[in-house]
Amino acid sequence: MSRTYGANAQLLGQFESTYGTAPSSDFIKFPFISSQLGSEQGLIESDLLGQGRDPAQPMRDVINVEGDVVVPVDLRYIGYWLRALFGAPTTTGTEVPYVHTFKSGATDLPSLALEVGTPEASSYFMNVGVRANSMQVSFERSGGASATINCIAQGEDRASASLGGTPTELVMTRFNQFQGSVKKDGAQLGNVTGAQFTYTNNLEKIETIRDDGKIDGADPTVAAFTGTIDVRFADTTLLDAATDNTAVALSFGYTIDASHSLIFTAHEVYLPKPKLPIDGAGGIQASFNWQAAKNATAGVMLTAILTNDVESYA
Repeated sequence: MSRTYGANAQLLGQFESTYGTAPSSDFIKFPFISSQLGSEQGLIESDLLGQGRDPAQPMRDVINVEGDVVVPVDLRYIGYWLRALFGAPTTTGTEVPYVHTFKSGATDLPSLALEVGTPEASSYFMNVGVRANSMQVSFERSGGASATINCIAQGEDRASASLGGTPTELVMTRFNQFQGSVKKDGAQLGNVTGAQFTYTNNLEKIETIRDDGKIDGADPTVAAFTGTIDVRFADTTLLDAATDNTAVALSFGYTIDASHSLIFTAHEVYLPKPKLPIDGAGGIQASFNWQAAKNATAGVMLTAILTNDVESYA
């Protein structure tokens, strides 16, 4: 009997036409770093009395199917995750480069079927009704860019063979952290030592009474876009905006060249006034925990623009 290894695991996915029903073909083979997505069903300890000191058998609880999937932030595959998070993009261009514009605030989000497979054990776990709850991205000085996608699914089924057919594979081009940038009002922000953002749909699980223990769905509520920026205290650019409660536009992105990039822009961001702790003889650093809001001019809180050679994410 072969032992299973993460090196041989696979993640296949495709968007569903009907919530909770997996497509029969045309799956995409996603690169991933780790996956915690899967079902769990807990046990409820017995509350019966009068049967002696030893407990009666426990009862099974409801089924929960959720977890984080960590994926590389890359030039092509990331568009599918953005579609899951924001809905279908508006795509412009009749030839390379194609510009895909994703916007926050969509009222109807698509669902995915995601199959997590372990070929050595001939076990393939098909998660259906998967919706993207949130995405977290961190910006650092070095390393490969990655994103943590929190997913909520309706159910999971196990099969002895993959149901993904012959999956589609794209050319993998991962963004490097050194290609990242943080900008304020369109200008490069200096002295940034680290940054992180989280976009969340704040999905609400519809936990109706069913004989299969599954949820009826996961609906988006009020979205949020928040994060932190860590800067060496060398000027008062952000401090002035925080003190005056002046809204700024913040952009976080990765750029290879003019035809290959991914840019997230929060059009209206508010900064709290932070402390400036002095812990010794080293440099003084400030951390700004910002929050974004819907901008009247842009009409949305957040815009993500992916420029690449993929013709469509429909």
